[in-house]
Amino acid sequence: MADSQLQMRKLWQPADPKATQAYTFMQNANRKRSRSMENWDDLHAWSVDNISEFWEEVFQQLPIIHSGSYSEVVDETARMDSIPTWFKGVKTNLAENILYWPDASDPSKATTTRKRDGAIACTEVREGCTEIRHCTWKEIRERTAVLSNAMRARGVRKGDRVAVVASNSIDTLTVFYAVTALGGLFSSSSTDMGTKGILDRLRQIKPKFVFVDDWAVYNGKTIDLRPKIGEIEAGLRGIEEVEGFVSMPRWQDKPADVSGLAKCETLASFLRSANGDKTPRFERIEFRDPFIIVYSSGTTGMPKCIVHSAGGVLLNNRKEAILHRDSTALDAEANCVLQYTTTGWIMYLSSCLAMLNGTRTILFDGSPFQPDLKAFLKLVSDQHVTDLGVSPRYFQTLATAKPPVIPRDVTDLSHLRRVSSTGMVLSEAQFEYFYDHAFPPHVQLANISGGTDLAACLTGDTMMKPLYTGGTMTAMLGMKVEVFDQEAGRMEGRTVPVGEAGELVCTRPFPTMPVMFWDDPGEKYFNAYFARFDNVWTHGDFISLHPQNKQFYMLGRADGVLNPSGVRFGSAEVYNSLDANFPDEIQDSVCVGQRRPQDTDESVMLFLLMKPGKAFTQDLVKRAKDAIARDVGRRCVPKYVFETPEIPTTINLKKVELPVKQIVSGKTIKPSDTLANKACLEFYYQFSKIEDLVQPRSKL
Repeated sequence: MADSQLQMRKLWQPADPKATQAYTFMQNANRKRSRSMENWDDLHAWSVDNISEFWEEVFQQLPIIHSGSYSEVVDETARMDSIPTWFKGVKTNLAENILYWPDASDPSKATTTRKRDGAIACTEVREGCTEIRHCTWKEIRERTAVLSNAMRARGVRKGDRVAVVASNSIDTLTVFYAVTALGGLFSSSSTDMGTKGILDRLRQIKPKFVFVDDWAVYNGKTIDLRPKIGEIEAGLRGIEEVEGFVSMPRWQDKPADVSGLAKCETLASFLRSANGDKTPRFERIEFRDPFIIVYSSGTTGMPKCIVHSAGGVLLNNRKEAILHRDSTALDAEANCVLQYTTTGWIMYLSSCLAMLNGTRTILFDGSPFQPDLKAFLKLVSDQHVTDLGVSPRYFQTLATAKPPVIPRDVTDLSHLRRVSSTGMVLSEAQFEYFYDHAFPPHVQLANISGGTDLAACLTGDTMMKPLYTGGTMTAMLGMKVEVFDQEAGRMEGRTVPVGEAGELVCTRPFPTMPVMFWDDPGEKYFNAYFARFDNVWTHGDFISLHPQNKQFYMLGRADGVLNPSGVRFGSAEVYNSLDANFPDEIQDSVCVGQRRPQDTDESVMLFLLMKPGKAFTQDLVKRAKDAIARDVGRRCVPKYVFETPEIPTTINLKKVELPVKQIVSGKTIKPSDTLANKACLEFYYQFSKIEDLVQPRSKL
């Protein structure tokens, strides 16, 4: 339904596909495996049709520090929903791999190759870009060793959970590496999450210790977090596994007084348990043993506690960073990643994992729009960032500012190689804005999709193919992504013709499938991914594969697919049209289907958030409907169009459709603390009685 000609506009071209690390990897595999692959499409086909061969090549050509051996990569005859075991017999440790590099001749040995003592490993930057603190590889190794030894002295062992409610900082990073060095499980929540949302997570995983920031700064506001620490402690009281709280100082020179908080001590007090022991110790665990617990959004219910394996995440990151992004092609000290994220999002893990391959990571805490819209961009230039990670909402904010902020006019972006975008659908208008107005032409726009459920990408970028407007460039290597007919029954899952929209599924196993949901015998896990189609991972996205450029186009969440009178289309198609046609009038929108128990068909509702100073008028409604009819299809025009004062988002700024859909369809929901503005949902309840709103007036 989208504009096919627009989608065939080439925006970016790799300089030389044969000079990439993926091409070298492919040629090595050709020699070893007697293959004759010539290009990216050949490589991808081999990677999903021969998963044991492919992942073994990743393991051998891009090794991780490990011990032990395996007799088979994976049992390819096992059902996918049995969660097959990968590289059984191999042991590894996440923290050891991040802090060291495998010896070239013996990957069981750790070296400081690519991670020399004096080089900068990570840089902490606070809101406003005025507080900048560098940390060398030697320093982060010593910090991790001391904290890990303190945890060991306090009884933390393999399998124990340690949680943080903290900012993106060096202290938080150290907690992550320290607990995983011991073989424990790390869990993180951001400080701006509500207490109930935090407790919904922590009560399920029962952490031994909770590390919490004492203060927070966001959007120019300073917040004392000690009352929240008290609320969390009270909410966890009675859970015998919880032994204590550790307060981490927002300002290093003046930690807050926590003597009035039960079971809470300062980080300095906790570290004294190590007795100054800086000896690094790493417990290597089985390849599929867990190291982290992440959470589903919980926007409509209790969050799922998703458990990921150390080996799977390490190996997949080697694949994504090196084969998709050429990350080790440059000298390690020339690479720098800045992923804008809170600690409550899966992209926090991505930010930390940048260090796995020797890349410096910037730990940014706070709003990227303080003190103005240009400071963050100047930071990208000043720190020689090569890989920047943001969201479509960031682009939207720059583009709609008065006057618009043009990054390439603000500062020197010559070091920048790539900008990745994730978290929500990136519209085709934003692709064109990126290259026509915002960033230099040499920068690759990497629109990636995957997420929390698999701690990996399903679709993303490559250095071996051109980029066209919209969509994501390719399915990731080793990920057999297909598009299934949403109307098919569970036992008859089938692909749709190329170009048609359907469910995003993955039909072969992959190493980052979660090993389990915490405290779940298996029913929740099965229902989340395998109940829809037999023995097939169903991801929950609505997508299509372009017949010419072979890119995947993300059309929205599958549970938000619009289906009036049997015409199925994604909300992203509506958003694309509005973004392209009304950039100066409409700030944002949310499009949902309404089907109440008494309704015989679904009605599409569109809510528009106007730009300041712009009026919502019947003329605008008519023009919006005309644009959607032209761009998406006449049968896809919303039946109702209303103005809204606010659109619900998560605290990570993801637009949220499902609660709105449920509310206008007559349900009363309990909004999650993961929503940044849950009070705005009250506005939408009136539309469950749409007849009262449109009568006796004519329908809008």
